[in-house]
Amino acid sequence: MIKTLTARSACDYDCIFEVEEIKRTAKTVTIKYRGEQRRCKIHTICGEQYIFALGQYSMAPMFRV
Repeated sequence: MIKTLTARSACDYDCIFEVEEIKRTAKTVTIKYRGEQRRCKIHTICGEQYIFALGQYSMAPMFRV
């Protein structure tokens, strides 16, 4: 089952990023963004699970999985 994950930009509320969750394991999520597949590590922050699908930098969107 393909699940769509969304996140808003930290700078522009109207900018919404979307990625498709292709596959999931206990520690990683394989996503598809703009036709490319990537594998992302799952991070746990305050009991919630997140991935940094577009890189990990100060204004990077965090996708809740």
